[in-house]
Amino acid sequence: SRAASSSPSPPLWALPEELLLLICSYLDAQALGRLGQVCRRLRFLTGRDLLWRRIARSCLNSGFTHLGTDLAAGIPVKERVKVSQNWRHGRCRRETVLKWKCKQVAPFSSTFFLLMPWMELDGEYLYLSQAENIQAYQLSPDCGGLQRHPQAIFSGHQEDVCRFVLVNSHIVSGGGDGNIVLHKIHGSYSVKFSAHEQEVNCVDFQGGLIVSGSRDRTAKVWSLSAGRAGQCLHTVQTDDRVWSIAISPLLSSFVTGTACCGHTSPLRIWDLESGQLVTCLGTDFHHGAGVLDVFYETPSLLLSCGYDTYIRYWDIRTSTRKCIQEWEEPHDSALYCIRSDKNHMIASGSSYYGVVRIWDKRQTRCLQSFHLSSPTSSPVYCLRFSTTHLYAALASALHVLDFTAP
Repeated sequence: SRAASSSPSPPLWALPEELLLLICSYLDAQALGRLGQVCRRLRFLTGRDLLWRRIARSCLNSGFTHLGTDLAAGIPVKERVKVSQNWRHGRCRRETVLKWKCKQVAPFSSTFFLLMPWMELDGEYLYLSQAENIQAYQLSPDCGGLQRHPQAIFSGHQEDVCRFVLVNSHIVSGGGDGNIVLHKIHGSYSVKFSAHEQEVNCVDFQGGLIVSGSRDRTAKVWSLSAGRAGQCLHTVQTDDRVWSIAISPLLSSFVTGTACCGHTSPLRIWDLESGQLVTCLGTDFHHGAGVLDVFYETPSLLLSCGYDTYIRYWDIRTSTRKCIQEWEEPHDSALYCIRSDKNHMIASGSSYYGVVRIWDKRQTRCLQSFHLSSPTSSPVYCLRFSTTHLYAALASALHVLDFTAP
């Protein structure tokens, strides 16, 4: 018995897996990484997604919403936490992956105007509007760049595409010709109809309904149900140019962002079924503080940005008069576009020198900034990001920031 009592205790890694996982659940990222260097079993154990999930939810752009929904399933969570540190510290490789020429006003004319591209990310493809067309480029799996030539081209507008959305394998676009065009990505099916008297600045598409906003000071709701495709259900008189629009995830309402040239708020929510005004957001917008982009995180949480250089975060459950948080662009530039990871991170695109900024909602100041068009100046018209790459579309080029780089 004396010999038995003096025998060495088994090592930590000899414990049952359930106990090891319980112990490891109390460790932070650094401790988990060090423990994984002890032996093969612990390296395998400490790489388990369930141990890193708690850590990842507090990280920047790790693929988890604030409710815990995983938006990047299939990518090891431990790897996402590593890449998240590059986002936080601004460590990335920059590359210009696509360039295009400015558009000529008329043949043989010396006058040119800049394109205002828009884009969407969908798995292995990036969809980019260039003049009257939308082109689908396959992403390179190793570096996040694009294949040289587009895999598909979607046409139908007589003038430039202003905005488009990609939902359920369908592209819905609004153009400077006042038309809306719907394409089915995998097939030849398409629908085109005249929507507005002037250019369609913005569109959204959810649940078989399209909402559109135009310079003609109206927003409209369109049906795409069988036998009613292209039928206008409601015309909303906004009395102001509509720059941005988005349907609520509950499919009960939609929000419009307007030019703020009148006496009403530029942010208004409308009932999707009746077309009636539900509420106005905010009371302290200055004249001309137009809202250029809006983004729903949840049915009650909404982001907006625009000419007055502020990003505003709204929770319509608590107040419609005042936003719950706001961040000011430090160089007093208009903000053309915003995007959120639906958790802690916001990315914004500014009007001068192609500035992309990364924000952490838990801080008041900008976390990182990237100047993509210096020494010339161009707005960032659109940006999209995954857990590893950020794409920014400027007037004459598409830039990519690769955050997998050391």
